[in-house]
Amino acid sequence: QVQLVESGGGLVQTGGSLRLFCAASGRTFSSYTMGWFRQAPGKEREFVAGISWNGDSTYIADSVKGRFTISRDNAKSAVYLQMNSLKPEDTAVYYCGARRIVYSPVVVEVNQYDYWGQGTQVTVSS
Repeated sequence: QVQLVESGGGLVQTGGSLRLFCAASGRTFSSYTMGWFRQAPGKEREFVAGISWNGDSTYIADSVKGRFTISRDNAKSAVYLQMNSLKPEDTAVYYCGARRIVYSPVVVEVNQYDYWGQGTQVTVSS
């Protein structure tokens, strides 16, 4: 079982930056593939970025490629999402997710992630 808590969201102007933080509990965090997702009002939850259990592999959605970076620190049981050059269309609740299958590859499907945090709101003003 993994518990996830996101933080770092807020209100920022277009072009600004934010760094999201996902704190995980559980002794097996280092074996889980992790992902960041977002959900805007009236829209489905969508994949943003994913990172493999050892950090060697990452995958970034085309909509944020070149602006967002995902990283992790297994010693701290943490996953980060660095968001630069933010746009109004990045406004959403951002969620951290973990795959229950250990040592699994990064995938983009929401239903392949088993554990979720409560989310953190990111609002980008124009």
